[in-house]
Amino acid sequence: MIEVGTVLPTKVFYLDRALLKSYADASGDQNPIHQSEEFAISVGLPNVIAHGMLTMALTGKYVTDWAGNTAAMKEFSARFIKPVIVPAGEKVDLTITATVVEVEGHRIKLDLSATSAGVKVLGMAKAVVEK
Repeated sequence: MIEVGTVLPTKVFYLDRALLKSYADASGDQNPIHQSEEFAISVGLPNVIAHGMLTMALTGKYVTDWAGNTAAMKEFSARFIKPVIVPAGEKVDLTITATVVEVEGHRIKLDLSATSAGVKVLGMAKAVVEK
């Protein structure tokens, strides 16, 4: 039984430069801040950063995996507050969990938490699913 206050299991996704390249190719977003350390640093970033929409997509996947199918997710929103930094030759975590904040019949509202290296990367992240 799902009830208010239930904390869903944590899921950790691992991101590396190869994943960023694959995502860039699939999405068409070839912005060099996602691929070139030299460029990213030149514009004031600490290193190459993951695409914000990749972070959102993985967070959405967490929700739909828990819900059982993609059609179950009725609402999903978040704000980008910090980048996921992806140094060369490293895999970095995107750690996601959720807490049930409301249950109305089959509709379940979730507050989501997405962090990388212990830093919150999404703010005001919420989803509504029907189970």
